[in-house]
Amino acid sequence: MQRNLFPEEYGGAQYSLVCDDALHFLKTVGKESVQLVITSPPYNIGKSYENKVPIQDYLSAQKSVIAEIVRTLNPRGSICWQVGNYVDGGEVYPLDIFYYDLFKSFGLKLRNRIIWHFGHGLHAKNRLSGRYETLLWFTKTNDYVFNLDAIRVPSKYPNKRHFKGDKKGELSGNPHGKNPSDFWEFLKNEWEGGIFEIPNVKSNHPEKTFHPCQYPVELAERCVLAFTNENDVVLDPYAGVASSLIAAIMHNRTAMGVDRCREYIDTGRERLNSLVMGSLKTRPLGKPVHEPSGKEKIAQIPLEWRLKKGVYG
Repeated sequence: MQRNLFPEEYGGAQYSLVCDDALHFLKTVGKESVQLVITSPPYNIGKSYENKVPIQDYLSAQKSVIAEIVRTLNPRGSICWQVGNYVDGGEVYPLDIFYYDLFKSFGLKLRNRIIWHFGHGLHAKNRLSGRYETLLWFTKTNDYVFNLDAIRVPSKYPNKRHFKGDKKGELSGNPHGKNPSDFWEFLKNEWEGGIFEIPNVKSNHPEKTFHPCQYPVELAERCVLAFTNENDVVLDPYAGVASSLIAAIMHNRTAMGVDRCREYIDTGRERLNSLVMGSLKTRPLGKPVHEPSGKEKIAQIPLEWRLKKGVYG
């Protein structure tokens, strides 16, 4: 029997966040009822919320979850699957490559492999430090929702014109701006670069909670705006502290999420309540990332480094 999935409401948008196993919960969701599934599943790296298992066992369990996600997805719907790397014995397994075959086995179509680059990430000494993750955007059919105008960035040359042909002299760009790239980078000014600027959630981020792998609301906002319309249903089967739900209901979508960790659910509900009360702190969409001025101590070369011969001149 299907449960009441949307017991809460905010500004006309309904939402639900429950503590449950993802696979069990998904079986209660109606067929083809979801427009967007956006999530970041466990990476099988031994975090507090997961048990590390052999990679093939991990992927087998994920295949069962994906099967239910595909069942719930509207024919015009999208899946945004954000992952990093699984590391075992110092060897890196790029999860997006493994997931590609899983999604393709269900007939889904990859529209973009989006690279999310950030300035702070995993440190390493026996290989290069990790500074990016990937977001796979799949659709169920060739007829899918894509609101490009909602996520355009300003053109670098808005006055550029056609120089030949029937449209010679006419403006060649789009008045709403240009199509952002599939490389979302941690830059100083996205509005000049035409690249999404989305820092990851670290200790000084206004959205930071105790979740060890929290992703920013802004990342989910881009997907919500691009791949859904108002009142559409957005689902996060690994909701964590509810960043995806927050992004959805901020833009008048219906949202539901599930996570088996009670502490994350409680924190997610607190954040949703703060949103309702108007006190939730989020990083504004499109806000430029801080660039050190050179006066901060953290941006200066330490004296003991400068005194070492051959280091920094």
